[in-house]
Amino acid sequence: MEVRKTVAAPLRPIWFRQVFDGCCEEPAVAALLPADAQLTLLVAGDRTLRRLNRRFLGEDQPTDVLSFPSGGGDEPGYLGDLAISWPTVQRQARHYCHPVESEAGLLIVHGLLHLLGFDHADRAGEKVMTRLTWSCLNRLDLGIGARRLASA
Repeated sequence: MEVRKTVAAPLRPIWFRQVFDGCCEEPAVAALLPADAQLTLLVAGDRTLRRLNRRFLGEDQPTDVLSFPSGGGDEPGYLGDLAISWPTVQRQARHYCHPVESEAGLLIVHGLLHLLGFDHADRAGEKVMTRLTWSCLNRLDLGIGARRLASA
């Protein structure tokens, strides 16, 4: 996992890698991963996430996490790119009364599941994503409550 930070975030790249690796140990996730699975994570500010959200999704507002699947291509193990807004991580962590590590971990798990093709556009997909997210978060022991997960 390549981690690029364009804002001051107290978490080190190795922490993000540990979250990725822990989620990849979830059997349902592991079954979908190539052996050499890689992704790029951008930790940026609201302005960058707003620009990406507007450009790729037509939404002119910042968001917490964006996922850009690779679509295969020349690098078969490359899953794609994730971008998270560190200011949004901080705001959401305060709002849900848990550490920023918990919020950042949730967003990485959520984004990784999107890179693997999961979606929450309908009720069935939402149930699958919620179950997998819970499983990954429990494996990582990130201390996310049901109230937060219900709004993810």
